[in-house]
Amino acid sequence: MEFNHQPVMLNECLDGLNIKANGIYVDGTLGGAGHSCKILEKLNEKGKLVAIDKDQEAIDVSTQRLNKISNNFVIMHDDFKNMPNILKSLGISNVDGILLDLGVSSYQLDNYERGFSYIGNGLLDMRMDKSQKLSAYEVVNEYSYEKLAKIIFEYGEENFSRKIAKNIVQARENKKIETTDELVDLIEKAYPSKIKNKGGSVCKKTFQAIRIEVNGELNKLKESIESMADCLKVGGRFCIITFHSLEDRIVKNIFKEMSMNCICPPEALICQCNHKAKVKIINKKPILASNEELEKNKRSRSAKLRIVERI
Repeated sequence: MEFNHQPVMLNECLDGLNIKANGIYVDGTLGGAGHSCKILEKLNEKGKLVAIDKDQEAIDVSTQRLNKISNNFVIMHDDFKNMPNILKSLGISNVDGILLDLGVSSYQLDNYERGFSYIGNGLLDMRMDKSQKLSAYEVVNEYSYEKLAKIIFEYGEENFSRKIAKNIVQARENKKIETTDELVDLIEKAYPSKIKNKGGSVCKKTFQAIRIEVNGELNKLKESIESMADCLKVGGRFCIITFHSLEDRIVKNIFKEMSMNCICPPEALICQCNHKAKVKIINKKPILASNEELEKNKRSRSAKLRIVERI
């Protein structure tokens, strides 16, 4: 299957990064290289692109795509949360821009063998990094009822989390749950018919929750965003695209905190935190996909882009 992925808000990201031809830029979520290719096209022989991804399949395909443009890039098979150490290992002290697209790629969703999608049947997997041990299979078949319900409620914001977790635990007493279709059936059974018949899948929230757990998507996200911001030169831009409220809330709050000169509680009469602003917010409200993009790429519907600049 070809690794296709439509980059979300491509022009908005390029504008947000304010790219200098001789600058150093990091795409922390390489995917199919949709954003990376356009960034690389804007760089001259003195510029450099550092691309990071946990998915080796994405790296294999994107390397070929980037090679057709220039050789001013390096790709690291790693987690973007390790960006400060990655840059240090490359001898790079600071960069001119960082881009994170926190969504799942179209390839990962459409390749049912990867187990990300509730639309087509595949083995329960959902690993972005296929070399890691934890997969959706272990989460679904080995986590306790309490832990499953908590994950589905917190990461999926799913009101029927307890009923879904109960269905999973009861079903696996007879046989292991191995496929996405089996999981879909258990989720759907937790919903009243009047809700299921409203249209749209009721599985989205639970699949999202399990995927977040498998890949540790929210683990230390706040801390890593702050450490990545420290890698920016003064005037460097940081662009982050989110696709659900949990991520967006974290990004919005940490960007706001990093832009403040004091984070003491309101009741404090004198500042005691010694906190200094390190960024300024470029767009107070998130940038959303245009109507034109929404018509071409329905997966951009929930995307929100937030941008800050290092000061």
